[in-house]
Amino acid sequence: MPDFPITDRNRARRLPDRAAYDQDAVFAVLDAALVAHIGYVVDGQPFVTPTAFWRAGTRLYWHGSVASRMHRAQAGGLPVCVTVTHLDGLVLARSAFNHSLNYRSAMVFGVARPVPEADRAAALEAFMERLCPGRSVQARPGSPSELKQTAVFFLDIEEAVVKTRSGAPHDDPEDMGLPVWAGVVTLALRVGAIERDGPEQPGVPGPQPWEGAQGQTFDQVFGK
Repeated sequence: MPDFPITDRNRARRLPDRAAYDQDAVFAVLDAALVAHIGYVVDGQPFVTPTAFWRAGTRLYWHGSVASRMHRAQAGGLPVCVTVTHLDGLVLARSAFNHSLNYRSAMVFGVARPVPEADRAAALEAFMERLCPGRSVQARPGSPSELKQTAVFFLDIEEAVVKTRSGAPHDDPEDMGLPVWAGVVTLALRVGAIERDGPEQPGVPGPQPWEGAQGQTFDQVFGK
């Protein structure tokens, strides 16, 4: 896939060798997550809002309330920075300075705009399918009143960058003989117990792809 343009906003200045600007790399980090942080400024005050999100091509979507400050500030579009981070490990070095984290992070820039009311139900159906494939035909659809209370925003990705770190500590040669344990404590977000609400109903399927995925990482689930 093509690269996103490199600009003053998304250029990685520190440790640029860890950065990538191609769409495959950006989409891989975004698609392995369900929550993003949306950064924006309203009347000179910066805000960062964590929210569930989903992607369709080079467009990101997320939902909120029509009463939210983000929705009220939408006139003409609202410049935003969207970030996603996966923590993959604690990197424990022989010196304090060389401790680090293994991670995958994406930073995306664009202008947030509201999805038109006529398209809101379809966008939220795509959200349901992102959370749990097949869910949109199982659950009761949103009522007109519920849809009026729900805002959906979209952003066409203008610029993006991914930074990653993996592997062992980068210790200084003179520290290699120190009597200090060094290595990586791997971390991952995994699927836990599937907890049913209410009595079992025969013939009602469980949540896919989550049922039967206990112990798997989100990367494994979303990579299917």
